[in-house]
Amino acid sequence: MSRHPITKWAQRSDRVFLTIELPDAKDVKLNLKPEGNFNFSAKGSDDLLYEFDLELFDAVNVEESKAAVAPRTICYLIKKAESKWWPRLLKKEGKPPVFLKVDWDKWQDEDDEDVGFNDFGDMDFSKLDMGGADDDDDIEDDEDEVVESANKDEGAKAEESKAEEEAAPAAAAAEEVKP
Repeated sequence: MSRHPITKWAQRSDRVFLTIELPDAKDVKLNLKPEGNFNFSAKGSDDLLYEFDLELFDAVNVEESKAAVAPRTICYLIKKAESKWWPRLLKKEGKPPVFLKVDWDKWQDEDDEDVGFNDFGDMDFSKLDMGGADDDDDIEDDEDEVVESANKDEGAKAEESKAEEEAAPAAAAAEEVKP
């Protein structure tokens, strides 16, 4: 009996990302067919067989699709035959298999594709004056002003207390004189 590794997916209009989470996978076999059939099998670090078959929503371009086997995951970038958004990953409607999950780290809505992933379009942040690495001199100037201000306050307090000390004996003497 085989097991199914956790598999995450996300899409763009022209491609699908599949990430199979199987640390230290051995004997990895990936098979993608133009009509959208995807087969996976591998042995995990526990020497158990992990495998699954997916019937993707639409046709794919096998020649332009790429796979990469990393120590913790197997990533497959599947190029769609037609550049369009799929309503779901699988051809079959209904609830997907429990091991198949959305990859929210790579997910992008269809509406956001025009802007680009993590792209702020033509926005010019330099006009916002939000501070940053170029403002180091300003920070040092601000620190100097704070220190100077604190020193002035301490100096004023010292003068005030000195004046109070000098005035105290005179006030005490004045009270002694009163009958």
